[in-house]
Amino acid sequence: MSDRPSPRVIGLVGGIGSGKSRVAGVLAERGAAIVSGDEAGHQALRQPDLKAAIVGRWGPDVLDEQGEVTRRKLGGIVFAPGKEEELKALEAIVHPWIKQHLREELARLRQDSAVPLVVLDAAILLEAGWDDLCDAIVFVDVPRPLRVERITRGRGWTEKEVAAREMAQLPLEEKSRRADYTLDNSGTLDALRVQVDALLSRWGLARRTFNLDPPGDGARS
Repeated sequence: MSDRPSPRVIGLVGGIGSGKSRVAGVLAERGAAIVSGDEAGHQALRQPDLKAAIVGRWGPDVLDEQGEVTRRKLGGIVFAPGKEEELKALEAIVHPWIKQHLREELARLRQDSAVPLVVLDAAILLEAGWDDLCDAIVFVDVPRPLRVERITRGRGWTEKEVAAREMAQLPLEEKSRRADYTLDNSGTLDALRVQVDALLSRWGLARRTFNLDPPGDGARS
Protein backbone atom coordinates (compact mmCIF):
# COMPACT_ATOMS: atom_id res chain seq x y z
CA MET A 1 0.00 0.00 0.00
CA SER A 2 1.25 3.50 -0.79
CA ASP A 3 1.53 6.03 2.03
CA ARG A 4 1.23 8.86 -0.47
CA PRO A 5 -1.69 11.20 0.36
CA SER A 6 -4.71 11.22 -1.92
CA PRO A 7 -4.40 13.75 -4.76
CA ARG A 8 -6.34 16.95 -4.39
CA VAL A 9 -9.19 17.66 -6.77
CA ILE A 10 -9.15 21.07 -8.47
CA GLY A 11 -12.24 22.46 -10.17
CA LEU A 12 -11.88 24.84 -13.12
CA VAL A 13 -14.44 27.61 -13.64
CA GLY A 14 -14.65 30.65 -15.90
CA GLY A 15 -16.68 32.34 -18.57
CA ILE A 16 -17.70 30.70 -21.84
CA GLY A 17 -14.65 30.69 -24.12
CA SER A 18 -12.19 31.34 -21.29
CA GLY A 19 -10.17 28.28 -22.28
CA LYS A 20 -10.67 26.02 -19.29
CA SER A 21 -9.78 23.07 -21.49
CA ARG A 22 -6.55 24.82 -22.44
CA VAL A 23 -5.68 25.16 -18.75
CA ALA A 24 -6.64 21.53 -18.19
CA GLY A 25 -4.36 20.58 -21.06
CA VAL A 26 -1.38 22.32 -19.44
CA LEU A 27 -2.11 20.56 -16.16
CA ALA A 28 -2.34 17.27 -18.04
CA GLU A 29 1.12 17.97 -19.46
CA ARG A 30 2.29 18.15 -15.86
CA GLY A 31 0.77 14.76 -15.02
CA ALA A 32 -2.69 15.69 -13.76
CA ALA A 33 -5.68 13.48 -14.50
CA ILE A 34 -8.54 15.35 -16.20
CA VAL A 35 -12.22 14.65 -15.61
CA SER A 36 -14.47 16.38 -18.15
CA GLY A 37 -17.90 17.58 -17.12
CA ASP A 38 -18.73 18.09 -20.80
CA GLU A 39 -17.94 14.45 -21.58
CA ALA A 40 -20.06 13.39 -18.61
CA GLY A 41 -22.87 15.47 -20.11
CA HIS A 42 -22.47 13.65 -23.43
CA GLN A 43 -22.64 10.31 -21.63
CA ALA A 44 -25.75 11.39 -19.73
CA LEU A 45 -27.60 12.09 -22.98
CA ARG A 46 -26.81 8.57 -24.15
CA GLN A 47 -28.40 6.91 -21.11
CA PRO A 48 -31.63 5.20 -22.27
CA ASP A 49 -33.73 6.32 -19.31
CA LEU A 50 -32.51 9.93 -19.49
CA LYS A 51 -32.96 10.00 -23.27
CA ALA A 52 -36.53 8.73 -22.84
CA ALA A 53 -37.24 11.48 -20.32
CA ILE A 54 -35.85 14.12 -22.69
CA VAL A 55 -37.96 12.86 -25.61
CA GLY A 56 -40.97 12.70 -23.32
CA ARG A 57 -40.51 16.37 -22.46
CA TRP A 58 -39.43 17.87 -25.82
CA GLY A 59 -40.46 15.31 -28.41
CA PRO A 60 -38.56 13.16 -30.94
CA ASP A 61 -37.42 16.18 -32.95
CA VAL A 62 -34.46 16.56 -30.56
CA LEU A 63 -33.08 13.24 -31.86
CA ASP A 64 -30.87 12.77 -34.89
CA GLU A 65 -31.19 10.04 -37.53
CA GLN A 66 -29.32 7.63 -35.27
CA GLY A 67 -31.71 8.25 -32.41
CA GLU A 68 -29.23 10.25 -30.34
CA VAL A 69 -29.98 13.59 -28.69
CA THR A 70 -28.81 16.52 -30.79
CA ARG A 71 -27.23 18.91 -28.30
CA ARG A 72 -27.60 21.97 -30.50
CA LYS A 73 -31.33 21.37 -31.03
CA LEU A 74 -31.86 20.75 -27.33
CA GLY A 75 -29.75 23.79 -26.47
CA GLY A 76 -31.82 25.93 -28.79
CA ILE A 77 -34.86 25.01 -26.71
CA VAL A 78 -33.54 25.25 -23.17
CA PHE A 79 -31.41 28.36 -23.71
CA ALA A 80 -34.08 30.32 -25.59
CA PRO A 81 -34.95 33.67 -23.95
CA GLY A 82 -37.72 33.35 -21.40
CA LYS A 83 -37.46 29.54 -21.27
CA GLU A 84 -35.70 29.23 -17.93
CA GLU A 85 -38.15 26.53 -16.85
CA GLU A 86 -37.02 24.36 -19.78
CA LEU A 87 -33.40 24.57 -18.69
CA LYS A 88 -34.39 23.69 -15.13
CA ALA A 89 -36.32 20.70 -16.44
CA LEU A 90 -33.29 19.46 -18.36
CA GLU A 91 -31.04 19.96 -15.34
CA ALA A 92 -33.45 17.96 -13.18
CA ILE A 93 -33.18 15.09 -15.65
CA VAL A 94 -29.42 14.95 -16.23
CA HIS A 95 -27.64 16.59 -13.30
CA PRO A 96 -28.17 13.82 -10.73
CA TRP A 97 -26.70 11.25 -13.12
CA ILE A 98 -23.77 13.51 -14.02
CA LYS A 99 -22.88 14.28 -10.41
CA GLN A 100 -22.93 10.61 -9.43
CA HIS A 101 -20.78 9.77 -12.44
CA LEU A 102 -18.29 12.52 -11.53
CA ARG A 103 -18.25 11.43 -7.88
CA GLU A 104 -17.41 7.85 -8.85
CA GLU A 105 -14.71 8.90 -11.32
CA LEU A 106 -13.07 11.27 -8.84
CA ALA A 107 -13.18 8.63 -6.10
CA ARG A 108 -11.45 6.17 -8.43
CA LEU A 109 -8.70 8.65 -9.26
CA ARG A 110 -8.19 9.57 -5.60
CA GLN A 111 -7.25 5.95 -5.00
CA ASP A 112 -4.64 5.94 -7.78
CA SER A 113 -1.21 6.49 -6.21
CA ALA A 114 0.21 7.38 -9.65
CA VAL A 115 -2.03 10.46 -9.96
CA PRO A 116 -0.56 13.63 -8.38
CA LEU A 117 -3.53 15.92 -9.09
CA VAL A 118 -7.09 15.59 -10.41
CA VAL A 119 -8.73 18.38 -12.42
CA LEU A 120 -12.50 18.66 -12.84
CA ASP A 121 -13.20 20.73 -15.95
CA ALA A 122 -16.92 21.54 -15.89
CA ALA A 123 -18.46 24.73 -17.28
CA ILE A 124 -21.35 24.78 -14.78
CA LEU A 125 -19.45 23.39 -11.82
CA LEU A 126 -20.66 26.09 -9.43
CA GLU A 127 -24.15 26.41 -10.87
CA ALA A 128 -24.76 22.66 -10.57
CA GLY A 129 -23.32 22.41 -7.06
CA TRP A 130 -20.49 20.11 -8.12
CA ASP A 131 -17.92 22.27 -6.34
CA ASP A 132 -18.45 20.16 -3.21
CA LEU A 133 -16.57 17.41 -5.06
CA CYS A 134 -13.46 19.64 -5.19
CA ASP A 135 -10.76 20.65 -2.72
CA ALA A 136 -10.15 24.01 -4.41
CA ILE A 137 -11.52 26.11 -7.28
CA VAL A 138 -9.46 27.89 -9.95
CA PHE A 139 -11.02 30.74 -11.93
CA VAL A 140 -9.81 31.14 -15.53
CA ASP A 141 -9.93 34.84 -16.39
CA VAL A 142 -10.21 36.19 -19.95
CA PRO A 143 -11.76 39.51 -21.13
CA ARG A 144 -15.19 39.06 -22.71
CA PRO A 145 -14.30 40.34 -26.22
CA LEU A 146 -11.56 37.74 -26.48
CA ARG A 147 -13.85 35.02 -25.13
CA VAL A 148 -16.56 35.85 -27.67
CA GLU A 149 -14.01 35.86 -30.49
CA ARG A 150 -12.72 32.45 -29.44
CA ILE A 151 -16.13 30.85 -29.10
CA THR A 152 -17.55 32.21 -32.34
CA ARG A 153 -14.45 31.11 -34.23
CA GLY A 154 -14.07 27.76 -32.48
CA ARG A 155 -17.69 26.61 -32.17
CA GLY A 156 -19.47 28.71 -34.75
CA TRP A 157 -21.83 30.22 -32.18
CA THR A 158 -23.28 33.65 -32.78
CA GLU A 159 -22.77 36.36 -30.19
CA LYS A 160 -26.48 36.01 -29.39
CA GLU A 161 -25.99 32.33 -28.60
CA VAL A 162 -23.02 33.16 -26.39
CA ALA A 163 -25.08 35.75 -24.50
CA ALA A 164 -27.92 33.25 -23.99
CA ARG A 165 -25.54 30.71 -22.50
CA GLU A 166 -23.97 33.36 -20.28
CA MET A 167 -27.38 34.32 -18.91
CA ALA A 168 -27.82 30.73 -17.73
CA GLN A 169 -24.59 30.86 -15.71
CA LEU A 170 -23.47 32.71 -12.62
CA PRO A 171 -22.03 36.19 -13.18
CA LEU A 172 -18.26 36.08 -13.61
CA GLU A 173 -17.81 38.29 -10.57
CA GLU A 174 -19.52 35.61 -8.47
CA LYS A 175 -17.42 32.84 -9.97
CA SER A 176 -14.25 34.81 -9.32
CA ARG A 177 -15.31 35.55 -5.75
CA ARG A 178 -15.96 31.89 -5.00
CA ALA A 179 -12.67 30.71 -6.48
CA ASP A 180 -9.54 30.09 -4.43
CA TYR A 181 -7.10 30.97 -7.22
CA THR A 182 -7.11 32.83 -10.56
CA LEU A 183 -5.22 32.20 -13.79
CA ASP A 184 -5.03 34.76 -16.63
CA ASN A 185 -5.56 32.87 -19.88
CA SER A 186 -5.63 35.86 -22.22
CA GLY A 187 -1.99 35.54 -23.29
CA THR A 188 0.28 32.96 -24.85
CA LEU A 189 0.45 29.30 -23.96
CA ASP A 190 3.92 29.81 -22.52
CA ALA A 191 2.61 32.58 -20.26
CA LEU A 192 -0.12 30.25 -19.06
CA ARG A 193 2.41 27.49 -18.35
CA VAL A 194 4.42 29.87 -16.15
CA GLN A 195 1.31 30.63 -14.09
CA VAL A 196 0.33 26.98 -13.81
CA ASP A 197 3.82 26.00 -12.66
CA ALA A 198 3.73 28.74 -10.03
CA LEU A 199 0.38 27.46 -8.81
CA LEU A 200 1.64 23.90 -8.58
CA SER A 201 4.60 25.15 -6.56
CA ARG A 202 2.26 27.05 -4.28
CA TRP A 203 0.38 23.80 -3.64
CA GLY A 204 3.64 22.18 -2.63
CA LEU A 205 3.72 19.70 -5.48
CA ALA A 206 7.22 18.50 -6.31
CA ARG A 207 8.65 19.70 -9.62
CA ARG A 208 9.85 16.22 -10.49
CA THR A 209 6.33 14.85 -9.99
CA PHE A 210 5.11 17.09 -12.79
CA ASN A 211 8.07 16.67 -15.14
CA LEU A 212 8.97 20.34 -14.83
CA ASP A 213 12.73 19.84 -14.55
CA PRO A 214 14.78 19.86 -17.75
CA PRO A 215 16.53 16.64 -18.76
CA GLY A 216 19.93 16.03 -17.23
CA ASP A 217 19.42 18.15 -14.09
CA GLY A 218 19.80 15.13 -11.84
CA ALA A 219 16.19 15.02 -10.67
CA ARG A 220 14.98 11.56 -9.78
CA SER A 221 11.42 10.27 -10.00
